[in-house]
This record gives sequence, C-alpha cells and structure tokens, in this order.
Amino acid sequence: MLTCIPMQSLEEAKSAMEVARPVLLVTDSSSGYWHSRFGIDCVPSLRWHVLMDSPVKANDTGTIFATELLKKPTGRSVTLDYLWAPERAAIICFTSGTTGRPKGATISHSAVVVQSLAKIAIVRYDEDDVYLHTAPLCHIGGISSAMAMLMAGGCHVIIPKFEANLASEAIREHLVTSLITVPTMMADIICVNRINQRSENFESVKKILNGGGGLSVELIKEATKIFPRAILHSAYGMTEACSSLTFMTLYNPTQENLCKHPFDVKISNLSRQGGICVGKPAPHVDLRVSAEESSNCGRILMRGPHAMLHYWGQSPSKHWNPVHEGWLDTGDIGQIDDHGNLWLVGRAKDRIKSGGENIYPEEVEGVLSQHPGISRIVVVGVPDSRLTEMVIGCVQLKDSWRWADFGINHLPEDNIQCLSTDILRHFCREKNLTGFKIPKRFVLWKTTFPMTTTGKLRRDHVRAEVMSHTEFMSSKL
Repeated sequence: MLTCIPMQSLEEAKSAMEVARPVLLVTDSSSGYWHSRFGIDCVPSLRWHVLMDSPVKANDTGTIFATELLKKPTGRSVTLDYLWAPERAAIICFTSGTTGRPKGATISHSAVVVQSLAKIAIVRYDEDDVYLHTAPLCHIGGISSAMAMLMAGGCHVIIPKFEANLASEAIREHLVTSLITVPTMMADIICVNRINQRSENFESVKKILNGGGGLSVELIKEATKIFPRAILHSAYGMTEACSSLTFMTLYNPTQENLCKHPFDVKISNLSRQGGICVGKPAPHVDLRVSAEESSNCGRILMRGPHAMLHYWGQSPSKHWNPVHEGWLDTGDIGQIDDHGNLWLVGRAKDRIKSGGENIYPEEVEGVLSQHPGISRIVVVGVPDSRLTEMVIGCVQLKDSWRWADFGINHLPEDNIQCLSTDILRHFCREKNLTGFKIPKRFVLWKTTFPMTTTGKLRRDHVRAEVMSHTEFMSSKL
C-alpha cells in the first residue's frame, strides 16, 4: 500500500508518518526538502529508507537511478513481509490540510480504477497522449490522473516540480498533448509566457483538466489564446473522493456552437445562482444535497465506489453520519439545478455568521472579482461584538491601479485608476449583492495569499493575519 505525503516540512511529514506507520521510505537526494534532513530513526515504524541517488546513464536507453538501502539497526534479523493491505486499500493519500492536522484518506483499488475510467471516458485520454506531470504524485489529482494515463497507455513527461518556465519548456520540447492545472498554475503559465513575449502558442496541447478551484473568466479567455486547440475541462473533487466528482467543459474549439459565448454566460450564471457551476456528476458518482430549511442550498453528500474507505487510523462511523444513511459529507455547500448541474456555494467551515445571516465568502468573491481593478480577492469573517462576525475583503490590485481610501464622491481629477472601500461597496450594490453580504471594510493585501502545496487558499491564515493587526481591529469603520 502506497502512502502519499504532500508535506513541505519535516514536522508535517513526521506527523503524517506517525499516523500511517510506514515500514519503507523512498526519497531522492534533492536538497532543500524535508527528507534531506530526515533520519531513519525519526519514525519508529520505519525499517528501511531507500535513497534514490545520482542518475546513471544507460547506453542511450534512458536513465537509471542507483539506489542505496539503509536498514534500521534492530539487533535482530529483519525480513520484508508481503501482506495484503487491509480492506483492499491501495493508497493512503493525506489531505493538503487547509485547517487542522492533515488526515490520511484511505483509497481502495476499485476507487482508483473507477476514477481512472471516468477520466478516460470524459477527458478522453488515449495511447497517443503525451501527458505532462504538472501536479505532484503525492496529491490525489496528480496520482489519479497518472493512473488514468497509465491505463490509457499514454506517454509520461515528468518534471522535478511545477515551475511555469520549466513546464512551458517541457510542453515545447516534448509536444505535450495533455496536462492538469489548478488556477494558480494556469495563471503562472500565462504570466510567464506574457513576460517572455513568446508569440507562438502551445498548439500541441489538446486536453487540459483544471481542478482545485474554478477558473475565472479572465483566465479562461487567456488560456484559450495560449492553448487554442485544447479542450478545457473543469473538475470538482476532493481527496476523499479519489479526485473528481463532477466534470464540465469550459471551452471546446472543435464545437464552436457549444461554447460560442461562454464568458458572458459564466458571469450571468454566477450572479444569478450565487455560486459556481461545477458540472454534472461522473457516471459512478451519486450526489445529493441535504437542503436546509427555507433554502435550496445545503450540504453536498456523495456515495459510490470512488469514496474513501475511511481516514487511516479512524473509525468509518465518524465520517458516515447515520442521519445521512451511508452518504459521505463533503463539507461543501451547494445546490443541484433542474438540469442536474451542481452549483458550489462554498465550504461549510468557511461560512461567516454575521448579524444572524449565513454568508459564503466564495459568493462575495465571485462578485468582486468582476471588478477590472482587482487581481485577487479573499473574503473572511473576523470576530465582532455586535454582528458576531464582520465581513472583510482582502484585495490585491492589478498593475496601474492604486488604493486610496476616499469616498465615492471624491474621485481624483488626474484620471488615476483608484479603488477604495466606498468604491467597492458601491460596486457590490450595482451587482445586486445583498446588503449584509457586502464587506464592511476592505484591506489592501500587498503579498501573495498563503496557499497549500496544491494551490488551495489558506483562508484561516488570511483570517489570522487580518486579526493580528490590532490597530485594524480597534479602529472605527
């Protein structure tokens, strides 16, 4: 059984291994990573540490890695036991841990196979594909897509880690036909090729699957320019589901009528639904929404052969609530429309309670991201004695825009493009965002937002950073 540990620090890796209790650890000799400072005695369960040392050329047939096996001294003979993993488990894949301690989702062999078949059927991976590994194999998106490509019989191109320049060079050199992205990866590839002023497009790429968050309208437009021949798919999923639950096509150059006006449609639907459409479930996935009273929205529940067995080391009963009759709670809030499309409203844990009303940050962010001066917006709730929580918007500005906190009626006369709290609140009202959802105040964010290794926002870190500024918390609005 394989254990996937997407950790960036030695402490996180040790924590995960204490849960999984592996007997064998395989690492390469890369410096700068946690395993370069790792000792076999750090984790009691480990008996062997395989070091992937310097590569050795093999007569033009490829590259072979020499290995060195380090065995923990025990004072007794140690033999390698070949045992079947319990419950037909294939992978323990640790969540990227946006809050709390990462948990090991235990994935079965059948879940991996079913998920791979779904990707082959929907994305249409085949033996002619040249697949670039942009996502690390220690993440569910990376390993599930890799398994799908293995089943399809395609060619694999592996880079040490994702860097936009490195990925762009690999696409050109190997004529890559398919890859997966998250929004930050797509944005980086677009940015690098714009800075380098590369005039050619990646015309070899035919299939892109985006996960880890919805692509903005602007990113979709830019992606279709750089990848003009690629069908752009989007997927919504999670580690506990062995990757993707739903799929949808954002752009298809071979079917012009299907996506003739995709961008205007996305904007109007976002405003009308108060969420993001993430498409229809894959054939093997059962989805339903446990709707709350007086609302069409509710907790998104799933079941099917793709679902994890349980979190490693924990009882399944903790996650399959008897009230839901065998359905697994995804932790997301959404609704299903009359056409069977799932609309994602937000994460239940991120919900802001302000003045007795429920507010989902993703809905507010979806409206504000339409402003031409905003590069990135993150909405959080901070404690407030009167409202319980106050809605705060953290703003990154686009180039040529500046922040000046003046009223809507006091715009500068020098035609400088400016934003302020009043201007953005006025913009929200123009977009018909309900009054209690409009942020009470906006904060200019001058650094990059904290992310996990999969490009997911660390909203709890943003919230903690806002709360740490005592002058902000004590000032009057």
